[in-house]
Amino acid sequence: MKKTTLFSALIGLSLAAPVSFSTDTPPARKPRPDADNGGLTLPQGFGAVVVSEGVGKARHTVVAPNGDVYVKLDRLENGKGIVRLQDTNNDGKADSTTTFGTFKGTGIAIANGYLYASSDTSVYRYSMKNGVVDESSQPQTIVTGLTLQRQHASKSIALDDAGKLYVNFGAPSNSCQEKDRTKGSNGQDPCPILENYGGIWQFDANKQNQRQSDGMRYATGIRNAVALDWNPATKQLYALQHGRDMLATLYPEMYTDAQSAELPSEEFLLVKKGADFGWPYCYFDGQQDKKILAPEFGGDGKKQDRCAGKDRPILAFPGHWAPNDLLFYTGGTGAANSFPAKYKNGAFICFHGSWNRAPLKQGGYFVAFVPMGKDGKPSGKYEVFAEGFAGGPEIMSPGDAKARPVGLAQGTDGSLYITDSVKGKVWRIMHGK
Repeated sequence: MKKTTLFSALIGLSLAAPVSFSTDTPPARKPRPDADNGGLTLPQGFGAVVVSEGVGKARHTVVAPNGDVYVKLDRLENGKGIVRLQDTNNDGKADSTTTFGTFKGTGIAIANGYLYASSDTSVYRYSMKNGVVDESSQPQTIVTGLTLQRQHASKSIALDDAGKLYVNFGAPSNSCQEKDRTKGSNGQDPCPILENYGGIWQFDANKQNQRQSDGMRYATGIRNAVALDWNPATKQLYALQHGRDMLATLYPEMYTDAQSAELPSEEFLLVKKGADFGWPYCYFDGQQDKKILAPEFGGDGKKQDRCAGKDRPILAFPGHWAPNDLLFYTGGTGAANSFPAKYKNGAFICFHGSWNRAPLKQGGYFVAFVPMGKDGKPSGKYEVFAEGFAGGPEIMSPGDAKARPVGLAQGTDGSLYITDSVKGKVWRIMHGK
């Protein structure tokens, strides 16, 4: 047998065709957090690294099995609406950025070997091989022909483990008045908007060119649910609702500015098939702990009337914090950056931040954590997990914020990724600083 030295073997490799190394399994070396944790304040034992300083107007995000990060953009960058970030040396920072897809939008998810992404009027999917999208390929159209709305147009998405796709159809209205956001205008009863909006529709995740009429209205009475996720532990759909605005502006005889700043509560919803959460006829008052009849439909700030029988949230947050993403954390046995056991199967919620809480201080602009019980409901109070995005002690308006958290994703190693909508900054939070 001919003996081959290490030197001759290396020479042979250099003369042969280039060797391609798979990125399916990231190197074992663990990234180090930034010295300042990327400007974030985190619980003890956690650290953060800035993956990218900015990819554009980022919305939701997802991490592929090989560790690549895909970010959906709300505005096209150089004509493209999806960003792929790669960290080839495992230092935590993206060293390769590519873009593809000619549509802007919010939703993005990975399921069954496909990357799903949405515009405001359609849902598409790209086939993936070894966790990588062929960026030159044309996507399949799964849902198409949706009407472009003037408000609440984003089509956030979620997929279950049985081949179903869920799409948010936000209501293009504040409270279904005859003249939207107009003092003295009555509510439309019944509200015609609910025929096609104000709820979540279910589609076949594998069938192409579906119209809204091909789907099923899975739940109704939800003004706008940008935050939407399937919980694999309970096998149920969850969402967070953006509550209505302008109670004091439209009905100053019933509500003070301070009350209007806190009402209605932002609702964390367990969304079961056939659920009705009451919009526009009802809103949830966390202080009274009940659904209240909206003033457009004869309410006085206390009366329940038809709202007594509507589905309740499983948790209520102060008003106008704008929950924009939801992630159920699955962790991972032995994963390098798995969070402690208390976080397993719990919910992370991205609050994008308020614009209309005067005279109170603006709120939101942070990521919260909610522990969840085996019954699929919160098992304790929420806590602030990550803050410091806005960059100042007090934000007077959204335009003052240096960053606004908008998207969440879990990495294969247990890391938590967060996107920002101002410049598209991306953070990666790890445990074991």
